Amino acid sequence: MTALHKFQRLESPGLWRDTPQAQRRDVIVSFGENSLVISDFNEIALTHWSLAAVSRLNPGRMPALYSPGEDATETLEIDDATMVGAIEKIRAALGRGRPRSGRLRQGTAAAAALLVLGLAVFWLPGALVRHAVGVVPPEIRAEIGQDLLRRVTVLHGPPCVSTGSSRALTDLSARLLPGKNTRLVVLPSGGVSAHLPGGMILLNRALIEEHEDASALAAHTLAEDLRITRQDPLSRVLRHAGVLATFRFLTTGALPESALDAYARDIFTAPAQLPANQLLDRFAVAGVSPGPYARSLGRKGAALLSQAAPPANAPVPLMPDGEWVRLQAMCN
Repeated sequence: MTALHKFQRLESPGLWRDTPQAQRRDVIVSFGENSLVISDFNEIALTHWSLAAVSRLNPGRMPALYSPGEDATETLEIDDATMVGAIEKIRAALGRGRPRSGRLRQGTAAAAALLVLGLAVFWLPGALVRHAVGVVPPEIRAEIGQDLLRRVTVLHGPPCVSTGSSRALTDLSARLLPGKNTRLVVLPSGGVSAHLPGGMILLNRALIEEHEDASALAAHTLAEDLRITRQDPLSRVLRHAGVLATFRFLTTGALPESALDAYARDIFTAPAQLPANQLLDRFAVAGVSPGPYARSLGRKGAALLSQAAPPANAPVPLMPDGEWVRLQAMCN
């Protein structure tokens, strides 16, 4: 379709609601293959609307209000004039090409086939992951996390350990994440930070060796915990593994070796972006300076610092000097 091809790379913000009673949610709207794709800010597709069925509920008014069909409960509000114009142009083009009554039976059959295909492609993967995440016990999550840690250490080296370092990391975890049984693991190489199922946060040695205090280590620990809060770590593993691997996991209780190896290789790539207000709230509650974390983000960090409120009181040391000295030597 010429009109759709023209807008393939267009995207805009929107407000999506899956039921009339649900709270509106900030989303990103873009075009897919014959569909309108609605995703969250982690680039995870929440739903796909067939462009042929999209209906405008308030013609001529802005923000434009759309639904995926006449009887649908979902709604999407768009205030971006360019995106609204593109959707209207495509709807008009589809309207000219709709089959007449003589072809109604074939059109109905084709629509039914597309519906089945859409369920298989778009609904089934998310449904499988959600079901798996809901039924897997903590013990299995921990086993998957340990298996992945073993594979990550093959790539990036064994965890750093020295006399007193494990206790120092445990104390820091308890100080930052009270009530959570989170294990901090320091690796000699790899990305800055990541996390695994079973309550493990991976941190690069540079966060210790290249800083004068524990602020950077603490800030990245809090950032990873926020990512864990926003998306279940097992969900991330299963989405990376794919539909067939997830189905195998549900039926056999084991993920394919190839899926685990692939996730271990990609674990440090493209960490999910975090809302600045939530991140700064975490830092403030824990008494952690946002400066080291912001500087690690480059240009994006400047925007984070601009939103940070000045500290009300002098910061409380995150750990005794002796423990910090032991941590700085743990990878030697």
